[in-house]
Amino acid sequence: MVELKEVELKDKSVFGQISEYNHEKVVFCHDQETGLKAIIGIHNTVLGPALGGTRMWSYASEAEALDDVLRLSRGMTYKAAISGLNLGGGKAVIIGDAKKDKSEALLRRFGRFVKNLNGAYITAEDVGMTTKDMEYIRMETEHVSGLPESMGGSGDPSPVTAYGTYMGMKAAAKKAFGSDSLEGKKISVQGVGHVGGYLVELLAKENAQIFITDIYEDRLQEVSSKYGAKVVSMDEIYDLDVDIYSPCALGGTINDNTLDRLKCQVIAGCANNQLRDEKIHGPALVERGIVYAPDFLINAGGLINVYSELIGYNRESAYAQTERIYGYTLDIFDLAEREGIHNQAAAMKMAEKRIQSIGKIRSTY
Repeated sequence: MVELKEVELKDKSVFGQISEYNHEKVVFCHDQETGLKAIIGIHNTVLGPALGGTRMWSYASEAEALDDVLRLSRGMTYKAAISGLNLGGGKAVIIGDAKKDKSEALLRRFGRFVKNLNGAYITAEDVGMTTKDMEYIRMETEHVSGLPESMGGSGDPSPVTAYGTYMGMKAAAKKAFGSDSLEGKKISVQGVGHVGGYLVELLAKENAQIFITDIYEDRLQEVSSKYGAKVVSMDEIYDLDVDIYSPCALGGTINDNTLDRLKCQVIAGCANNQLRDEKIHGPALVERGIVYAPDFLINAGGLINVYSELIGYNRESAYAQTERIYGYTLDIFDLAEREGIHNQAAAMKMAEKRIQSIGKIRSTY
């Protein structure tokens, strides 16, 4: 999959990549002393400040890192809009190995870059980051959400993200199978990190048959022994005869190389940007009769949770709002069917409608 990305990106200039998604601002952050190499993408701030987590990952190239932050930040715009939040879309990536390259100094230096954006971007936790890391960033800027509960924050957003994904998966099951019960359903979960692990817990409680894979063997064994999930290889996950495929790692796993291998009837996961090319792979899923639950809709629980922190955190309220993802997902399926479009396009259309309508109100000030 990385090789495919490199072929796609090698001929694109930096501004060519940025213009493709119509971003407001992209900031490159570099500090030689700490080794910081980061990119902050601010996609759209019509509805409010851009809120989105910081991801730390060992990217194969800087072009791949830029592509990831651009796609992720655009997704955050749609995620906030469709969830009814007064937020714009932003995201940040730090290039490096989270297990080896992370340090207090690097995180605090990154915090200074966030501070210099004067509130246009609010960061939070994402892949490779923890609530402790948010504490370090908070030492340099107030524009942080997802802080530990001991600091008055909402804590780890992963359980809420998993719960929203679970709600969306149940809605997709209702559409595909006529019932939202997941009991006995064969479900493959690709990636059992923070969010994926919590999702497996919810699926196990419904007595689903669970298959899991991950790049970290120790994490796989931990989740497998705890919930009775069967471990499969990274490549085998695409060939399993399952009812539901749940991508919960990095994006782009639904692509030209994997589509013909998938045997599921539903795709519902917590990864961002699951469709490598939404204009190609969205319609392709419809042709194959696969019910796709739009990623930025069903994985919005974490964003809902950290947004609640900004306006006065209440855990019950955050979970109640996240539970509405079930109904929103069914609404998207209905819209897509009425208009003869794929589900991702329907979700984007609904999000864009809200951005445009609020934009017209704000343009009068």
